Amino acid sequence: MFRILVFVIQACGYEVRCALESQDAGEVRMSKILRLIKECQFGIHDISRTALDPENGLPRFNMPLELGLFLGAAYFGNPVQRQKHTLVLDSERFRYQKFISDIAGQDIKPHGNDPGRVVYAVRDWLNVFAKDTLLPGGKTLLRLYKRFTADVPQMIHKLNFHEADISFADWLWLVRDWLQKATR
Repeated sequence: MFRILVFVIQACGYEVRCALESQDAGEVRMSKILRLIKECQFGIHDISRTALDPENGLPRFNMPLELGLFLGAAYFGNPVQRQKHTLVLDSERFRYQKFISDIAGQDIKPHGNDPGRVVYAVRDWLNVFAKDTLLPGGKTLLRLYKRFTADVPQMIHKLNFHEADISFADWLWLVRDWLQKATR
């Protein structure tokens, strides 16, 4: 889901930002997340990965925490921060009410763990903000993504990588490079 999200955002002409973009051990992770929130006008938060960890039986609440920080910045921030826009994704329509009911009333977009639905949700949301541009349609983006994923093994092979070696930075580079060549 994360990889298709990265692809769609880039294919729509937006820059992907993520805490994984920096591997600086000297930067505290929460500081990095807060810096990114401060720098970004748009925030996409997929809270569907809030599930029990089989090892310890506890949920991971990183995404809801980051969503809360983003919403707080938009609510309490200066005029620039108040211009933030948020997309919240979850696997089921009202699932979030079981673990984060305080966001009831938000316009949560369910994706049913279907990458195609993620493509449409993100594209349609970003299209609202694409002032003088009409973004590619969902079917076009899905078709591009299928072509891209078909080319990925060869691209990885040329770089002498293995699939397991691909970091966020590598994936983002592959997406950008492929899109640049494919859309010429």
